[in-house]
Amino acid sequence: MCKFSEDSKRKLGNTLIYMAEHAPQLSKTKVLKLLFLMEEYMVKRYHVPFLALPFEVWQAGPVAKDIFIDLSDNGNLLCEFVKTEIIDGGVYIQALKPFCDDEFSDCEIEMMEEIIKKHGDKSAKQLVKEVHKEGSLWYNVAKRNNLLEDFANGTANNSSHLIDFSEGLTGCAKDYYLESLAIHQTANILKAQANV
Repeated sequence: MCKFSEDSKRKLGNTLIYMAEHAPQLSKTKVLKLLFLMEEYMVKRYHVPFLALPFEVWQAGPVAKDIFIDLSDNGNLLCEFVKTEIIDGGVYIQALKPFCDDEFSDCEIEMMEEIIKKHGDKSAKQLVKEVHKEGSLWYNVAKRNNLLEDFANGTANNSSHLIDFSEGLTGCAKDYYLESLAIHQTANILKAQANV
């Protein structure tokens, strides 16, 4: 389980608010795929983490398990930012307050705009197909760990294998990302401990 500092929680909460304000039919699955695409974009473009969430390889694509659980159980982590509603058996997300950009850099705002413009109107099923493409980070981990067949035939629906966002980066770009990730994670842990 991730420990979230107040800063990290506000950034995550406002990311979901931003999605809810700009993407129609925002289901839990759609949130998880958009979060993944945002993280992937920041790593590929700027070689830095966005939220630095760990994503596991599940049948329906990459999943940030703590977010999945929180949105499934109407948990405490995001309750001041969004609420969930069950519609036709699916979990949908609605913003509880307006988006606040205090936690975001200009390039992060630009990235969110670009991801929502490109993927915001897609359904959850379309986003799952997007992140499942051959050669994608999800696909590569699933293939290496012999999960593709199990996922396809329904004998497994999740795994604890993590997506490595540095895959595909080389040289200085990879080193810079890994250093930035370590700094981000350490700062988050220290801030979370200070909040206790």
